[in-house]
Amino acid sequence: MFATVALAATAFAQSAQPSASAPQQQELPTAPSATPKTFPGATKAPQPSTTPTTSAPSAPSSTTPTGSQSTTPAQQKSPADTSSDDVAIPPPQGTTPSDPAKPLGGAQAPAQGQAGKEVQQNEQGEYSLTKTVNEVNTVFTVTDKHGHFVKDLKQADFKIVDDGKPPADVRYFTSETGLPLRVGLLIDASNSIRDRFRFEQESAIEFLNQIVRRNSDQAFVIGFDSTPELKADFTDDTNKLGAGVRDLRPGGGTALYDAIYFACRDKLQNAKSNKGAVRKAIILLTDGEDNQSRVLREEAVEMAERAEVIIYAISTNISGVKSRGDKVLERFADMTGGRVFFPYKLQDVADAFTGIQEELRSQYAVAYKPEDFQADGKFRAVSIEPSKNKNLRVRSRRGYYAPKK
Repeated sequence: MFATVALAATAFAQSAQPSASAPQQQELPTAPSATPKTFPGATKAPQPSTTPTTSAPSAPSSTTPTGSQSTTPAQQKSPADTSSDDVAIPPPQGTTPSDPAKPLGGAQAPAQGQAGKEVQQNEQGEYSLTKTVNEVNTVFTVTDKHGHFVKDLKQADFKIVDDGKPPADVRYFTSETGLPLRVGLLIDASNSIRDRFRFEQESAIEFLNQIVRRNSDQAFVIGFDSTPELKADFTDDTNKLGAGVRDLRPGGGTALYDAIYFACRDKLQNAKSNKGAVRKAIILLTDGEDNQSRVLREEAVEMAERAEVIIYAISTNISGVKSRGDKVLERFADMTGGRVFFPYKLQDVADAFTGIQEELRSQYAVAYKPEDFQADGKFRAVSIEPSKNKNLRVRSRRGYYAPKK
């Protein structure tokens, strides 16, 4: 994640806010393998004031309701440059902001200001001066050879490599046990899990009751069969979250990739906290099989990487034999720094939720400036390894997408 610092002054203007007066359909991104379609069940509930989230910008479509937005994976803005506090700069005196298409004061917009800064004009004729600071933020987990969490390590105990080179500067390192959480619980409600659905619902509700702290953490619930459906929006009210889980009814096909893509793009990509940084995670409760999605698996993986989301999965396959769906879950977890749990019996599902809860409270956070960074929109591989004790195991995301000028 990169920090973007915005400097400005305001002048009698308000930012346009998306309407929350009525549910809207979330439009699917245009995928190379499919024509544009929509998530029929993915309605967007009003966002709480403490966690502003917005959809990524998109081109208007004749079939999309006013205010609905969508982008292709290739058009997504990297989460590395989404953190900003833009304050309006008034237009030069003697100009009129009523025609945003016309440059004001003879200036061309966007225009370059000071070195590394850019002046941009919005639809209200306001200017903002933005400077991008190249800083990567990531969290990771460390366990010993027995799988126990190790929480007392220092910066010198790790070696970071970004795009083949050590960072130019490590600016921040800490053991993050209390950072606010933004968690999406995605529950498979397809016919394939009907016989064990009730037990899994109750285990999920108990997990939410344990993990969500009032006035700090927030979670949302999405159920998916043929389409993803938002059952409870971001909240720290576990009663509302539990009601959303209980409202799920099994039936239909399975659109796992669509559900992950929707949760990352529309809910987690811009998730914030009034206390600053947050940890973002998705908990999947599914067998990993997909037969209805409109986006590809790797498009869903890429969207999770762009949104900087860690994916944990609890497989509902209790056959004892690893299935194709289990391998899919391993792919999502491996690329994002998460983990997959394989319960041998239904009672183990509750233990898996407990393991996820413990891991989310046992992570490290590091911020660094990459060496020879290029804002070219490309994927940059990252590895974090123990520098001394080779018996330690580090789990972290495999990399990130740089912002693009």
